[in-house]
Amino acid sequence: MNVEKAMTFVMQDASEIISYDRDGIPLSVKERHLSWYPDRKALYHWHTDLEFLRISEGTMAYRINRKRITLNQGDCLFINSRQMHCGCSANQDDCIFTCLLFHPCLFPGNEAMNQQYVQPVLTNPSLEYLHFQAGSPAGSMVSQVLDRILQIKKDGSPSYEMEAIGAITALWGSLLKICPMLPSGHLEPLGPSDLIIQRNMVSYIYQHFYEKISLADIAAAGHVSRNKCCAVFQRYLQQSPVDFLIAYRLKMSCGLLQTTQKPITEIALSCGFNHPSYYSKAFREHFGCTPREYRNRDSIQY
Repeated sequence: MNVEKAMTFVMQDASEIISYDRDGIPLSVKERHLSWYPDRKALYHWHTDLEFLRISEGTMAYRINRKRITLNQGDCLFINSRQMHCGCSANQDDCIFTCLLFHPCLFPGNEAMNQQYVQPVLTNPSLEYLHFQAGSPAGSMVSQVLDRILQIKKDGSPSYEMEAIGAITALWGSLLKICPMLPSGHLEPLGPSDLIIQRNMVSYIYQHFYEKISLADIAAAGHVSRNKCCAVFQRYLQQSPVDFLIAYRLKMSCGLLQTTQKPITEIALSCGFNHPSYYSKAFREHFGCTPREYRNRDSIQY
């Protein structure tokens, strides 16, 4: 049985490197399994693209900035531009989902329409995401559009991108009528300051995970105190900065175990673990197996 690998690749600023369906057209629609990701979890990341998800089978635990939601079978999710987010298995079972990513530049129309119907949504501080539950009118509409776009791609239509963009534009217009996407004077802005601090600190960890990093170093990347650093991580990720760092190092080591034949001791050191014994202990606690067992299991599955 062939199983596809999947990873979330991020830049040093924690932004995702998106693999579009065709060069020059910022559009991607893919059907994925969480079991394709190490530890059934994507990296915490952000991007300027807009994103729609639909859960085909299973359940997914999703984190957007400081919010945590559960996506059940049939649910759909819209994630606004520049939001920190990630998804993982809610119960260690697999989850099959469709993911649509596209850059706002794909919207047709003149500048006045863009300023009227697109930019206000992208910059709306009160709109981080929209959760459409299965069976709701909006949820059914989003689900049908994502299914149609995925099927157009699978059918190999020569005008796939044009048809997809048309469907996305029509969906956007419908959502503007029935959902609170545009800013409203009575909505209280969330305040982006802590989110920017969090993004800077996560970016620092992504850039320097293989080095010796202290709590003070992480806090300095956000220009905050250590107490503030811990509070921001707890607020957005419900874990400490050090726990986040260790989890990221372990995830990076998974990639090396999967794709190289480097000795496990060398992998541990290259991912920031000074003591191979501590690396093995942390790996077992996190994944339920040793690095060697993970490598051997991976070689069989893939």
